[in-house]
Amino acid sequence: MTAAQKSSPSLAAQAGQPGIDPRGPRFGAGITGLLLLTVIALSLLGATLAATVLFAAIVLVFAWGAFAGIQRHPYGQLFKRLIRPRLKPPTELEDPTPPTFAQGVGLFITGLGLILALVGVPLALPIAAGLAFIAAFLNSVFAYCLGCQIYLLLVRAGILGRKAAAA
Repeated sequence: MTAAQKSSPSLAAQAGQPGIDPRGPRFGAGITGLLLLTVIALSLLGATLAATVLFAAIVLVFAWGAFAGIQRHPYGQLFKRLIRPRLKPPTELEDPTPPTFAQGVGLFITGLGLILALVGVPLALPIAAGLAFIAAFLNSVFAYCLGCQIYLLLVRAGILGRKAAAA
């Protein structure tokens, strides 16, 4: 391993660190994306109460993932129990910290959208849902986690610490 590889943080789990199957967060992002599309459709069709209630549930699920960790996320548990046993083992495990941070980013975006919608800001709900949908879509379809990339940028900048970054 080169010095650049040692100093550059990555999404891969470090040696001795418990990792997660990277397909789990992608599965969860797919479910989240479908729910966010439903919120957007409901809000644009005038079913504001239904859109707000569903969006509030999405905010709570993001909070669950951000505070309890990606390993305890409801969609991760669903993946672990029902989907993963039917798949081949992953070729590489992922560090759970960046996806957990990404849940916090999702919580911030959706939480802010929900608060703005509740205080009466027009179109706050579909705009916040649209932003969150873009991130969920990129993760579920292209395995590109925007929140994870933000985390890695903050680690590289020295703003966020990581045990592996100090080594």
